[in-house]
Amino acid sequence: MKKALFWHRRDLRFEDNAGLFQAQKKADVVQAVFIFDTTILDKLLKNDQRIIFIHRSIQNLKKEYQRFGGDLKVYHGDPKELIPKIAKELKVDSVYTNRDYEPYALERDKFIFDKLKTLSIDFIGAKDNVIFEKSEITKADGLPYTIYTPYSRKWKEKMSEFYLSSYPNGEYSKKIAKSTRENLITLKEMGFDDKELVPFPSDDYPKKWMAKYGENRNYPAIEGGTSHLGVHLRFGTISIRQLARKAEQTDPTFLNELIWRDFYQAIIYHFPHSVKGSFKKQYDAIEWENNEVEFQSWREGKTGYPLVDAGMRELNETGYMHNRVRMVVASFLVKHLLIDWRWGETYFAEKLLDFDLASNVGGWQWAAGSGCDAAPYFRVFNPTAQLEKFDKKLVYVKKWVPEFGTDEYPEPIVEHKMARERVLKRYKLALNN
Repeated sequence: MKKALFWHRRDLRFEDNAGLFQAQKKADVVQAVFIFDTTILDKLLKNDQRIIFIHRSIQNLKKEYQRFGGDLKVYHGDPKELIPKIAKELKVDSVYTNRDYEPYALERDKFIFDKLKTLSIDFIGAKDNVIFEKSEITKADGLPYTIYTPYSRKWKEKMSEFYLSSYPNGEYSKKIAKSTRENLITLKEMGFDDKELVPFPSDDYPKKWMAKYGENRNYPAIEGGTSHLGVHLRFGTISIRQLARKAEQTDPTFLNELIWRDFYQAIIYHFPHSVKGSFKKQYDAIEWENNEVEFQSWREGKTGYPLVDAGMRELNETGYMHNRVRMVVASFLVKHLLIDWRWGETYFAEKLLDFDLASNVGGWQWAAGSGCDAAPYFRVFNPTAQLEKFDKKLVYVKKWVPEFGTDEYPEPIVEHKMARERVLKRYKLALNN
């Protein structure tokens, strides 16, 4: 009898789970596990809302397994130590998981692969959280795309029902290992607060927003104008295939956003240096101002530019920021204040519920001009013009910056014309040397 271990990571669901399906198909008995990874958790704030979201999702996932007479075993520690230990104790023939393309995950998985090999246990990965991965979409010469438009064209040419089909995990539910129910480790036992500070978005996605996504997505004041599904995609509580099928039928603009997500995952896989350094390495020569006082004003939403301030206050209070506003606040930090994009990327990484390393780094480097397929360095968003265009009636601004228009609201910390001339001069100096 073949026994397998399935390791949940960025795929906190039972149905339409590629790696779990492979395990169910190949093995006679499958035991599912999840590990609260202390190498990641130890770096987080004690009130990090993402841990609450994960914990709640794990509770739901345990109930799914319990329906089939089994349970999800949950651990707290270092996966490099725990996965080989658990696999050995359970005497499994193989360990299955869904692939992750971030540098830390690749290094971790290589270590575990080698360790399991010494135990004569196979370590098998599957593609689950993207439609196309690694080198599935490449140029004719086999090299990865670094420009989105030709990548997306090739993506759409290759995409078919085969790639969007769901995995029927329920049909193989009898393969789930029978076990007694185990209590879930509490947030407090792991050293985290258990108080929900923000409402988590529902994954009940087939709503009106998708039908009008292309029309509404740039206007932050429109309730339900965007999906708010980023956190569900990040932790895999919703299937990317399910979402892509709906987008294909409903709105090509939203499908393009999902393609951007695949694109950035491919970039981080092929160009891991872009996590810490500029994708276009000549941009590392830019001399930043990195003014701590101005950075603090930006973080607190007190720059004197209402759209920027509204976005930062929304982020600080809810763990979310509207996509159009993300571009404006990122451009403002880098281009107006001449603050290193890595400062902003790090702050977003701490605050965003839907933080995804590949998309976050990709978005910030796009704004800075240093990334693949980035906005040209001479494009400097005018935050006042953006406000006039996308929140003309100030509905979004007044929601998050109630003192706007009063004496309490600060004057702009930097003048737009001066800032634009300064950044163009600074970029030219760095790029022409």
